Amino acid sequence: MFKKIGIRLIIAVGFTSIIIIGVFAYFNVKSHSTALLSEVERHANQLSETVISSTRFDMMQNQRERIQQIINTIGQQEHIRDVRILNKEGIITYSSEPSIINQMVDKNAEACYACHTADEPLENISITERTRIFRMNPDSSRFIGIITPINNDKSCWEADCHAHPSDQKVLGVLDVTISLDDVDKSIMKGEIEIVIFAIVAIIAVGFIIGLFVRRWVVRPVNELLNGTKQVSMGNLNYSIKNMGDDEIGKLGQSFNNMTKKLSEARLQLFQSDKMASLGRLAAGVAHEINNPLTGVLTYSSFLLKRTKDNHEFQEDLKVIVRETMRSREIVKSLLDFARQSVPKKSSADINEIINKAVEVTENQLSINKVKVEKVLNKDLPKIKVDSNQMQQVFINLLVNASDAIGKSGGTVAIKTNHISLSPYGTAQIKKAECPKRHNLLDSEVRIDGIPSIKVKARFNGEESLIHLDPVYGKLRNIYESNYKEKTNSQYLCPECNTTLLLEKKSCPKCSSSVIGIEIPGQGVYEVCSRKGCPYERWDYVDTSGLQEFIEIKISDTGSGISKEDLSKIFDPFFSTKGQRGTGLGLAVIWGIVDNHNGTITVDSEFGKGTTFTIRLPLTQQR
Repeated sequence: MFKKIGIRLIIAVGFTSIIIIGVFAYFNVKSHSTALLSEVERHANQLSETVISSTRFDMMQNQRERIQQIINTIGQQEHIRDVRILNKEGIITYSSEPSIINQMVDKNAEACYACHTADEPLENISITERTRIFRMNPDSSRFIGIITPINNDKSCWEADCHAHPSDQKVLGVLDVTISLDDVDKSIMKGEIEIVIFAIVAIIAVGFIIGLFVRRWVVRPVNELLNGTKQVSMGNLNYSIKNMGDDEIGKLGQSFNNMTKKLSEARLQLFQSDKMASLGRLAAGVAHEINNPLTGVLTYSSFLLKRTKDNHEFQEDLKVIVRETMRSREIVKSLLDFARQSVPKKSSADINEIINKAVEVTENQLSINKVKVEKVLNKDLPKIKVDSNQMQQVFINLLVNASDAIGKSGGTVAIKTNHISLSPYGTAQIKKAECPKRHNLLDSEVRIDGIPSIKVKARFNGEESLIHLDPVYGKLRNIYESNYKEKTNSQYLCPECNTTLLLEKKSCPKCSSSVIGIEIPGQGVYEVCSRKGCPYERWDYVDTSGLQEFIEIKISDTGSGISKEDLSKIFDPFFSTKGQRGTGLGLAVIWGIVDNHNGTITVDSEFGKGTTFTIRLPLTQQR
């Protein structure tokens, strides 16, 4: 029973209600009791002042009988237990109870210690300090007592009948004791009423919460649970009825979308399994075939040397050596691509890494008559990188440049610099998610070789895709041919159809709706939904100021890359070299630069050459 979410919610709300109402009841009773006691205290204080005023003249005239008569009259009033006057020595001189007259009181007793310190009476004490609440015995009702000093003023020490010196400040004390029986009954009645109210309120709240929880939570959750059971049994055609527009209702809609996509995905599952098996097979082959290839290459090279005089064997063996080396390069590239690891960063000099890469490729470059021109900034600050991985990047780019130039000869220029750039126009979005954390990056459609951000546009049931530029400030967005720009168009996540529009947000330039893309850990990227509007905003990078980079440019005078191939060159297994290439070199380079939180871009003109630009941030974030 207690495992059900409805019961847990009711218990949680009920327990919370008990605490809140209980605290309210406690402070309500406490406030009521304090108010009643304050009122009795005020009444007792007024009574004391009245007694002192009423007996003042008789005390001046030393009319003891009249004073006693006044004390007796006041003491006979209902709820007044005792009225007594004590002189400065602590002797009871007047009292509504005659049996205690002329008795000495204990100055350390509760009725006296508030007015005394070191056996000397205090002149001025507050009404709170003069008041005490006590019981005669544990079973009796409570009493409140208030003591009021009788001060010695000028009329007293100048009177003929008194001999009090002028420096004596206090002549005696009036002590009035009042029963709190009615007050305690009123407090008890209030406590009972508030407890009854609390119990009724808790039951009523629990009952009402139970009804709403059953309607809004229990029933929809049971419907979802039943749906999951149906799907687990293979019924992908099961659909959950409309449960409203709240979060659970949207969850039901997402469930229906999920089952629909599952049904579609099941048709592709067989093909995906085949591709996954092929991938595992390729990885296994890459490991297992490497050693036999090495043996074939070793023995064929050995035979090539031994058959120098046999031209026919020489040609055949050269083919074997060449193809074996090509196969080994394919295996090596597969392993490099599969083994991309987290870079082990340490402080390094980029110029030194470039010089080492040039030394490694020097022989191959010289064979193709390729001249290397280095313009390296000597004042570059050191940067934290994985030196081995970055050297691999530069070696691959130099080898690619040599292959692009060919045997006719040419030039490779390497330039390094320390630059500061505004994030606008340079910052790259490397992660993009919808509110439900689905990935919005699309590797199949790239802009300048970089995965674009995919958004679904819908109007009147017709859908099309928009691919947003992942470089902040470039706005080289791609729209499908069937895209129709309408005022009421929806802009959704392609995976879950969650809206990407920002609520209560309109473009400051054209008043159109604004698309919001969540960048994990880096805020929200905003872009206007209207085609052609230049508005975009990314507070995370806008507030970060200028960013410092180490920029490396590697340019060649080779054959260049066509516009059709330019957006595909970083895709795995895509190559412009035909059978001479594996199509994994630039994919490996992309992965290494991306793991260093850097960017790599390419500019090329067919027939004139290519320039690769790598930018590595001086402040590494990963």
